[in-house]
Amino acid sequence: MSSMNWSGVFPAATTQFKTDLSIDIDASQQVLDALVRDGVHGLVVLGTCGENNSLEADEKRQVLQAAVEVVAGRVPIIVGVSELTTARAAAFAKDAQSLGADALMVLPAMVYVPTEAELEAHFRTVAQASALPIMLYNNPPAYRAAITLDVLAGLASEPTIVAVKESAPDTRRFTDLARAFGDRFILMAGLDDVALEGLLMGARGWVSGLTSAFPQESVALVAAVDRGDLEEARRIYRWFMPLLHLDAEHDLVQSIKLAEQIMGRGSERVRMPRLPLAGARRAQVIAMVEEAAASRPLLTQAAA
Repeated sequence: MSSMNWSGVFPAATTQFKTDLSIDIDASQQVLDALVRDGVHGLVVLGTCGENNSLEADEKRQVLQAAVEVVAGRVPIIVGVSELTTARAAAFAKDAQSLGADALMVLPAMVYVPTEAELEAHFRTVAQASALPIMLYNNPPAYRAAITLDVLAGLASEPTIVAVKESAPDTRRFTDLARAFGDRFILMAGLDDVALEGLLMGARGWVSGLTSAFPQESVALVAAVDRGDLEEARRIYRWFMPLLHLDAEHDLVQSIKLAEQIMGRGSERVRMPRLPLAGARRAQVIAMVEEAAASRPLLTQAAA
């Protein structure tokens, strides 16, 4: 666990599909390889953007195995654990370790809204199913379950629970967590349009959706923060913000995949119940991505 580096940019990578919506392993590997080549510091596979809950159990394991193969140890791989039941989550956590994942991103059990005691028990059971380090995923708007300070206090004795991906829109959470637990839990910014605020408030890294379309700018943003160049960080962040807002919308997966397609990095195909963007929303996102592509700050800086 001590060898896992949680710093930097960790794109929430997409799973690519063929025209018949079967998994396109080759295309999925190409997406991951391109992100690594563009300088990201780690990868999150089978998260929300990886359409975890639209995949069958064997498909999840197939995608993880393909990710481990193509990444070949160049950066750490964090795999999402998102299941209907605790038993299924624990089983996948165990399999993820044997398949070569470096860490887990564990979500609350899907659909059921737990009490705090149930949420703590779920996380504890999954944590004890493998030896992999775990990042808990706090996203109350999406999953209707908040990982409160009390829940984290109860889990502080679990040695494999080492990090929290904080996706609540209220950035005061970073300070509250740091005051309550010091450096017990590594904090990761998890909501794109408050990522800079999270990094400035103590997040060590950024789990990002829009990095899949614009990885170089994402890496440059975090690098600027790390070297204390806040003017440059703000410049990139302000350019990026219209797209970063997409990460907070219900159709974030479709928007991110459409952005990837426009940037030549993947396909917009998604599995039902999601459908590709259509009509005015599709036109809106296309215009946003094209405008961003035409005014990329790294290109603008190079030209100057």
